[in-house]
Amino acid sequence: MKQRPFEQRYAADWRAFAATLDRLERRKPDRNAAPLSMAEFPAAYRRLCQQLSIARARCYSGPLLDRLNQLALRAHQQLYQAPRRRGRAALDFLLADFPRRVRADARLFWLCAALFYLPLLGMGLAVHQSPELIYSLLSPETVAEIEENYAPGQEAVDRAAAADLAMFGYYIHNNIGIGFRTFAGGVLLGVGAAFMLVFNGVFIGAVSGYLTARGYIETFYTFVAGHGAFELTGIVLAGVAGLKLGWAVAAPGRLGRAEALRRAAAEGVRLIIGVAALLVLAAFIEAFWSSNRAIPAAAKYAVGGAGWLLVIAYLGWAGRRAP
Repeated sequence: MKQRPFEQRYAADWRAFAATLDRLERRKPDRNAAPLSMAEFPAAYRRLCQQLSIARARCYSGPLLDRLNQLALRAHQQLYQAPRRRGRAALDFLLADFPRRVRADARLFWLCAALFYLPLLGMGLAVHQSPELIYSLLSPETVAEIEENYAPGQEAVDRAAAADLAMFGYYIHNNIGIGFRTFAGGVLLGVGAAFMLVFNGVFIGAVSGYLTARGYIETFYTFVAGHGAFELTGIVLAGVAGLKLGWAVAAPGRLGRAEALRRAAAEGVRLIIGVAALLVLAAFIEAFWSSNRAIPAAAKYAVGGAGWLLVIAYLGWAGRRAP
């Protein structure tokens, strides 16, 4: 390939890479180039180094070699000579890049929200009207255990710190397990991810409707109020990542299915990292706040409402201005 077609082919990538470096170095970026996300930066650096090596081997012009070499040196400084920025990159991802990615997949988000919340509400209302429907989903032993856990009238007991920590680990395992199964299920043309969303919605709705009908309102809703916003939103977003996998398999476009799946998996993994952060936060609240019955119900409902407002503000507005 001659130099001019080579430059035309990669010019847009170089502009985006330079804009990313400008942002990291606190310079004014090129308005005509959109910076890369921090998650994409290392792979883009490796591609740039490969392109620089090709340009050298083909003896392209000095100005082009200087331009690529300068970009490579600046990127090397950011990646290897300033390790303190790695923590900042993770923070930038959580505070800006992740919510931007969610907004970019807004249609999938609303589809997954419908697949989750509509069965939840429908089953909740059905079981509230006919509590015996719960036995079509759960065994009598499981139902009895749920009733025992949320039975009103129990004394408020301060759980030992070791027990809280153990439950924190259990909730992380449980929550992230649901998230990853929902994501991985997307490989089956998205059917697995959709099934997990509907199944979890039906299960949560059935339990909610049954406990409400039984009158266990305060003990149940004060428990789920604090962490519900983060946990339920995390499940929905895991479905978004899973459906992206399914869409890549079902409609790869001009790409081969393997390549389309690889790209969708890379995007999905970035979403799952943010999902994992939401689910870990939910597990922390669930273990150390939600389970504490000594906290007044009004305080738990207030924290729960604040949690939903925080999630809406985070996904709706965070990252709209580049850091």
